[in-house]
Amino acid sequence: MMNKKIRLTIIAIGMTLSAMAANKDRTGQGSGSELLLNPWARSGGLFGLNCANVNGVEAMKCNIAGLAHLKGTEVGLAHTRYLAGTGMSISNLAVAQNLGEVGVLGVNIMSFSFGEIPITTTTSPTGGIGTYKPSFLNMSVGLGHTFSKNMSAGLSATFVNQAIDNIKANALGFDAGVQYTNGKRDNLHLGITLRNVGTNMRFSGDGFDFNGTSPDLSTEITVKQRSEKFALPSQLSIGVAYDFYLDEKATADDEKKNDMPKHRLTPMFSFISNAFINDWVGVGAEYAYREKFMLRAAYRYENDITSKESTTTFYTGLSAGAGFKMEVSGKDLALDYGFKMTNISNGVHTLGLRLALGASKDDDE
Repeated sequence: MMNKKIRLTIIAIGMTLSAMAANKDRTGQGSGSELLLNPWARSGGLFGLNCANVNGVEAMKCNIAGLAHLKGTEVGLAHTRYLAGTGMSISNLAVAQNLGEVGVLGVNIMSFSFGEIPITTTTSPTGGIGTYKPSFLNMSVGLGHTFSKNMSAGLSATFVNQAIDNIKANALGFDAGVQYTNGKRDNLHLGITLRNVGTNMRFSGDGFDFNGTSPDLSTEITVKQRSEKFALPSQLSIGVAYDFYLDEKATADDEKKNDMPKHRLTPMFSFISNAFINDWVGVGAEYAYREKFMLRAAYRYENDITSKESTTTFYTGLSAGAGFKMEVSGKDLALDYGFKMTNISNGVHTLGLRLALGASKDDDE
């Protein structure tokens, strides 16, 4: 047990030091910013502040360690109207399978759609010459493993692709995370995760070519420009959550330990350090009735978020959501909705569907 605690401490220190190496003077110079978006409804209602207690397929976009809590098979679908009214959207699909002692293997595919954008050039600044459709695609493979009743860890790799018709860029990012639980009913949750550490992105393609002339001005040649490299938006998250069972009766009878109370309230706190944008700090809460009906709300603060003149984000910091879980033919089916308020457009709306073919951590409780 002591060795496991030492390993956890070493991992946490190493992850923290890696994240602190980021240079905030390079704000706005990162690439792959879609990696910071959480496409899931349950996490979206909590503004992604649940890195300490997230579990199942949603953990692949928050804290990969939470994937280890899955007992069977889970399939998840989610669709996001990003800045509703602009035509942008995010589609997400994930599948996870428990492999026994090996751990839980998960696959996540996330696609960002911008709709059709008018083509403009220096000679046709108002368009009218056609449209193009940017493509942002992220594919992740992760493994979560439980080391003991109280500790789990995970590691994932994400292939990042951004492209238009004649320009593209690729990168490979890695996530690592740990979660720790303790208490009579595993009430206390702690989580640390380091995300999006990997290779640089560099755009290339025919879009960087232009016609020029040779140095002696005698021959027309094709000149190729090279773009600069951009690092992925690495991020360190540290979170804590605690489950309060509002109708639990004080008793020392161990036989009643498995009789779960009807009402659960879980407040949570997270600090998130970003390499290329402002750091975030936030609080949230989730209320659950019989683990079948859930209400969620959160507030995420960053520097100057309340100033219309100085803010660097369109989020107001507020989020909310709800979820409902039912049993269909012996399988758990969950429907979730999440909303993030913005000061432009009509907010970010996410609808998610999860099908569990085996017991999850929540069911075990």
